[in-house]
Amino acid sequence: MIEINLIPDVKLELLKARRQRRMVISAAILTSIVAGAVVVLMALYAFGVQTVADTLATGSIDSESKKLSKVKDLSKTLTIQNQLEQLSRSQSDKNITSRLFDIISVTVPEGKNAVTIKRLAFKAEDSIIDIEAEATNGYEALEVFKKTIGQTTFQYNVDGKAQKPLKIATAITDGERRYSEDNQGRQVLRFSISFTYPEEMFKPDSEDGRIVGPNKQTATDSAQGVPTSLFNSEGGN
Repeated sequence: MIEINLIPDVKLELLKARRQRRMVISAAILTSIVAGAVVVLMALYAFGVQTVADTLATGSIDSESKKLSKVKDLSKTLTIQNQLEQLSRSQSDKNITSRLFDIISVTVPEGKNAVTIKRLAFKAEDSIIDIEAEATNGYEALEVFKKTIGQTTFQYNVDGKAQKPLKIATAITDGERRYSEDNQGRQVLRFSISFTYPEEMFKPDSEDGRIVGPNKQTATDSAQGVPTSLFNSEGGN
């Protein structure tokens, strides 16, 4: 069988171009329809679903607010809770001042150079300890006391690891000195000294704190008692 193509080449190209144009137009229409549908869905979500969600959230807030407003003394309750939180934070940052007793029990001389503490002031804001005391052996007892403080160290751990020992006094300053009689009529030297201490010595995170004196005495976080005679409250002039 013999077929003869009677359609010119130009006509064929025209028909082919028309088919391509129809396909492009159809694709464009389909794309427009899909895009329109997406826009409609987004609009429904934005103005429908979110509006409903906001309404429900607002209603829940109003409902809970009404419940809270009916609680008796609500403002006082909230104030107490805030104070408890502040107290908890204050406790965690509080200095371990009980170590002062360890310092005294280790550094105060005994025997002929015994020293009686009259006043002990802890100045955390300046990292200074002030001491007022008296000694029957005068300046010799005072010098022994000062040298003992100067050679005493603080040993401690942080997170279970031993740290380098620190001297408890980074600087010692002399104050007033004078002779007078005590309540038993004895001549005593009344004096005052102060020294600057390292901040680590009283920090809560300084674990297993130990005050170690040059005479090998050791006090561990107030484990040793302090003789009451050190704090004799009676004094003569």
